[in-house]
Amino acid sequence: MSQKVRVRFAPSPTGPLHIGGVRTALFNYLFAKKHEGDFVLRIEDTDQTRYVEGAEDYIVEALNWLNIPYDEGPGKEGDAGPYRQSERKGLYREYADKLLASGNAYYAFDTAEELAEKRAEHEAQKETFIYNWHNREELNNSLALSEEETKQKIESGEPYVIRFKAPENEELDLQDEIRGDIQVNTKVLDDKVLFKSDGMPTYHLANIVDDHLMKITHVIRGEEWLPSLALHVLLYRAFGWEAPKFAHLPLILKPTGKGKLSKRDGDKMGFPVFPLEWKDPKTRDIASGYREDGYLPQTVLNMLVFLGWNEGEGSEKEIYTLEELTQAFSLAHVSKGGSKFDPEKTKWFQHHYLQEQDNVVLAEQFLPILKEKNIDPALTYVEEIVKTIKERATFVSDFWELSSFYFEAPTDFDAKAAKKAWKEGTAEIMQNVKNIIAEVEDYNQENLQENVKGWITNEGIGFGKVMQPLRLSLVGEMKGPDLFHIMTSIGKEETLKRIDFAIEKLG
Repeated sequence: MSQKVRVRFAPSPTGPLHIGGVRTALFNYLFAKKHEGDFVLRIEDTDQTRYVEGAEDYIVEALNWLNIPYDEGPGKEGDAGPYRQSERKGLYREYADKLLASGNAYYAFDTAEELAEKRAEHEAQKETFIYNWHNREELNNSLALSEEETKQKIESGEPYVIRFKAPENEELDLQDEIRGDIQVNTKVLDDKVLFKSDGMPTYHLANIVDDHLMKITHVIRGEEWLPSLALHVLLYRAFGWEAPKFAHLPLILKPTGKGKLSKRDGDKMGFPVFPLEWKDPKTRDIASGYREDGYLPQTVLNMLVFLGWNEGEGSEKEIYTLEELTQAFSLAHVSKGGSKFDPEKTKWFQHHYLQEQDNVVLAEQFLPILKEKNIDPALTYVEEIVKTIKERATFVSDFWELSSFYFEAPTDFDAKAAKKAWKEGTAEIMQNVKNIIAEVEDYNQENLQENVKGWITNEGIGFGKVMQPLRLSLVGEMKGPDLFHIMTSIGKEETLKRIDFAIEKLG
């Protein structure tokens, strides 16, 4: 590739960024970085009626949180700016005029009522109305009117749109980097509106003009844009420009595999479909986000990349750093078929990445949860606890459930566990264990283990008869890591106090 690779992610600021959009951004980012190219963010906000306040900031924040920031875009001006379409609107009319001058576009004066009537007539005949080569010369446009009549209508201020004049009957051979050859006959295409009566371009015109002026070499976008591919290639041709290479990514499917993943699927099944939490400025509704639900950015990226890509046959590698992904990524290994979203697999990635986190960092994240419970321990203590329990956790929010007994004595005992562990004679055994523990002078995990286990062996008592009620006394139920670690952590005084309480309550 002699020309510098330039790709773009071009979302509309109409709400939060769906996880499908995030994947499009990720694949663009990886492709750009692999080829030492540029990743451009362009905000497609020509439809001001659908503009939602805060949506653009949300997009930028999401990309930054995921560590896939753009090289050029709003706030990072390069030579190809501005990067919001609303700030480029002066450009588009000039290009619409070029298409009119070359005969590739025409003025259309049909009113909404006239077109609705045509649609109704066709529906009555069980047909679909398509505005194109087979009827355009009979409709209210500059192809059917004389030059004089057209000029008159424009000068008198009659509203009009500018439509693309699609070729009548041409077999197009289109190329897609993922799907290969695609054949389309132009007779099935409609003459799309390129310029609206409000003086704004439609998506199709603005998109092509911007991609050309921004020197975009590869357009990597969602499968939903495939039906527009023929029109976009024809527009490049009409302008006499070289088209970029196109790649259409497969759909992300619901966990059931039937249909496209939607926000409602997430609400229903309890997983986020947005990278960050989103508060709707109008309805005040809150949609959950991966960040606020406790997921790590690495988790989200690793999960997303497998929705439509794998390194190739024989590769069983599932965990990738961003650097490794950049090296391994290629459009040749993106699948054509849709990919099923798997919330459980996402948790599997999250568990893996949580284990890799530094214990101090995790302890710092755990502190606010403890403070909410009016517990204010030293960071070093929390760090030691985190190190012991994190292998059983998927999120930092799991830590309390796994470690509460390190911070609070049980006030009650699990009934089922108590029935199983606390028998006749258990109180006496616990009293003896208490005396052994009280006599340990150098109070550490090793000495405790040696003394307690040594006593059990000498007395010839079954280990379960001692260790189960001991765990119950310290934890309140049958869970938790090594008992001697718990005893060492909470200290001698607290250990003895808890055994006393269990003897009193259960004895």
